[in-house]
Amino acid sequence: MGIVTGIVLYAIIWFMTLLVALQVRVTSQDEAGERVAGTHGSAPADAQLKTRIKWTSLVAAGIWVVVAVIIIFELITLEDIDLFTRFGMGSTPDR
Repeated sequence: MGIVTGIVLYAIIWFMTLLVALQVRVTSQDEAGERVAGTHGSAPADAQLKTRIKWTSLVAAGIWVVVAVIIIFELITLEDIDLFTRFGMGSTPDR
């Protein structure tokens, strides 16, 4: 795995982790009882973005290390997950 591939892989994992983290323990403005004019009632009352970004970076780094080790040391290869050739559906017939 090259350096650019590693950075792109981390970015993808980071954004996926952020999308999950944004949904955890959210209090809407309606639930908090303080609604800001011009916003929807389901908008977060306090998003805590700094905390969520810090946790996202730490969790994404851990997930990235696991995935990078699997890719670098080839613990799981394409042959392991290629079901077409494993079950004979993708093989070419002998002539």
